[in-house]
Amino acid sequence: MTNGWYGVSDGPGPGVAHPPPRTPSGLFPSGGPMRPSYREPHPVTGGGVAVGAVAAFAWLLLFGLVGRDVPGYAWWTLFAGGVAWAAAAALVRHGDRGVATGVAIVTAGGWSIAAAVVAVRWAQSGDWPLW
Repeated sequence: MTNGWYGVSDGPGPGVAHPPPRTPSGLFPSGGPMRPSYREPHPVTGGGVAVGAVAAFAWLLLFGLVGRDVPGYAWWTLFAGGVAWAAAAALVRHGDRGVATGVAIVTAGGWSIAAAVVAVRWAQSGDWPLW
C-alpha cells in the first residue's frame, strides 16, 4: 500500500502477516540478558610457547648429541621426541598449553630434521641407515 508520496510504502497492507523477528547472532550486544563468559584457565601466551620451544630444542639437542652416527642420532632423536610429546600431552591436560605448544612444534621440527638426515644418507649410500 502506498501513501501517494512518490510510491513510498507504508508497510504490508491489512491482513498481510509480518515476518517473525530475527534472532540476534550475538556479534553485537542486543541489550538483552547477559550470557556467561567462559575464560581459558591456562591461556596460550607467546612467552609460554617460547619457553616450551627453547626447552624442547635443548632436550632434542642433548639427546641428538648422544648418537655417534646417523642411526644413533635418528634413534635418540625419535626417543627424545616421544618423551617430549608425552610431556606435552601431560601439559595440555594439566598444565600450561602454551608450553605444550612450543614443545610440540619444536619436536615436530626436530623429527623432520632427523628424517631429512636419514633420507640424505639413504640416498647417498643406497642402503637403509636405520638397521
